[in-house]
Amino acid sequence: MGTPLGDFLRAKRDSTQPESLGLPDRGRRRSPGLRRVDLATRAGISVEYLTRLEQGRDRNPSIAVLNALADALSLSPAERSHLRYLAKITGGGCLASTRHAPREVRPTVRETLRLLEPGIAVVTNRLGDVLAHTSCFEAMVRATGLLDADAPNLTRYVFADPRARTVFPDWEDLADERAFEAWASSSAEHLELGPEFTRRVNRHVVPRRGVLRLAHPTAGELRLNRETLELPSDGQQLVVFLPADDETAQALTRLRAPDGRLRAIS
Repeated sequence: MGTPLGDFLRAKRDSTQPESLGLPDRGRRRSPGLRRVDLATRAGISVEYLTRLEQGRDRNPSIAVLNALADALSLSPAERSHLRYLAKITGGGCLASTRHAPREVRPTVRETLRLLEPGIAVVTNRLGDVLAHTSCFEAMVRATGLLDADAPNLTRYVFADPRARTVFPDWEDLADERAFEAWASSSAEHLELGPEFTRRVNRHVVPRRGVLRLAHPTAGELRLNRETLELPSDGQQLVVFLPADDETAQALTRLRAPDGRLRAIS
């Protein structure tokens, strides 16, 4: 039986091309990506040990081995942090939270949203439930259909609403991002979104979180930077959207709601 650590190592190895690490292309391979022998050699461990890690038969790699694997795979800082977290879960050093994704937004967080007006901001939990937002967030996404449901959920919109693939030109990246956040909530099983969602959850792809492109139905393409404030005691995130270029800033000005009200969903 596999483990989160083993799944991540195998998925990362399969998605890493030898050329990206300066290794020669050895021709046809039985599986995509990097060979086990190449990764093991770069990390200074045996192929047998790497196999045991990937298959979940060894659950307690040392910090030195984890660092060596991270170096061998050229992991980003976010991926290294995720690797260490998966190792702790796999080895029983810590348990992922099993509580349901909280929906109650604290009064002080709501007040923070009010002070952010006329900015574009939203509070979600890791499952993607849209819990509260500024009026300007609503003005930005109203025409996309994201808020049409009685209880809007960004993850469900991305995977189950066909409009999402048009609204988000970089849908693949956003789908990985939403799947990763759902997995981190330890409540992904509460989202029944089909095999595509399940496949991405099990891949453990750490999202890059670059500029978010939104193909707005009336305003054209918006390019947005996102600043995320973690609310760890609430299991929530406050995300502020900022224009990444002058064209987006001008388009957002045209979309802004005139009343500046805060709409909260509970």
